[in-house]
Amino acid sequence: MSLKAKGLRLSDDLDREIAREAAASGRSWSATTHELLNEAIRMRRAPGVVFVEGVTGRRAAIAASGLDVWEVVAAWKAVGGGFPALREELHWLTEPQLRSALAYYELYPEEIDARLEREQEWTPERLRRELPFAGPTR
Repeated sequence: MSLKAKGLRLSDDLDREIAREAAASGRSWSATTHELLNEAIRMRRAPGVVFVEGVTGRRAAIAASGLDVWEVVAAWKAVGGGFPALREELHWLTEPQLRSALAYYELYPEEIDARLEREQEWTPERLRRELPFAGPTR
């Protein structure tokens, strides 16, 4: 990824908000601004998708659902890629929520496919080996 220096005029209030976000994350003002702009563009291109912070970092999620985009895409793939089957599988989500997840995947497949690949690495054997406290006690 190549980065270009650009001039940007911001209000004092917006500058303070970005600086506050940067301080909270321990990152530079520039890196924080880059992330915020990138996420804003992605949310504009796929309405209904938001970004959330977690132990695995920031990730695309479906607003007001508790689910990440990758989880919806995993379910969609598991049911064979059909929308009616996805609606049945995730019946508590609205059609716009499901369509938002699939639209995001269409726009950013590399991001979601990489996450799906990482998730497949969590086999039962790996879970027992790396997180023995997470399983049943004997």
